[in-house]
Amino acid sequence: MDDNFDDYFDGDAPEEQPVVRQETAQEREEREIKEATIERRGNSVKVTLVLIIAAMALFLGWWMWQHYFHPYRVSQEKGWIMNVSNEGTLFKTFEGEMISEGYVEDTIAAMHSDFKFSIPTDSLARDAMRWSQDGRRVVLTYNEYKGTVVWRGNSKHVVTKIEPDTNLVKPNPYK
Repeated sequence: MDDNFDDYFDGDAPEEQPVVRQETAQEREEREIKEATIERRGNSVKVTLVLIIAAMALFLGWWMWQHYFHPYRVSQEKGWIMNVSNEGTLFKTFEGEMISEGYVEDTIAAMHSDFKFSIPTDSLARDAMRWSQDGRRVVLTYNEYKGTVVWRGNSKHVVTKIEPDTNLVKPNPYK
């Protein structure tokens, strides 16, 4: 073997002096902030989960409001009130039945009450009982909901106003 080469590993190599770089004030501040803060992982999963749960709760609240508390139809019905009763075990509500004007003209279905409704207040229930005893034709203004709530009654139709029909006053043919 030829030993005519310089061996860099055998001898004392000149040591290089480490270059010390001065840290600026901004770099020092950033380093201290980085050392002082705790890096947390998994926050995005928690935030996403909370947002999904909040969106589901918001949708459920909107759906319940639409289904049970927001009337989707406000209408009127003309006819004769046949029956008003106070029903319920825990929540006493007034329930009524009425023969509509259209059913009177139909001779086959005339003996059936075609319109069932709930009455939310005692004063409206007294008026309904009075109009059922008089046998006069009335106009019911009601809100129709998509679902029923126990304290409001058994029917999706909730009466808001009862007035006598002044356009055409016919006696009830079934009284």
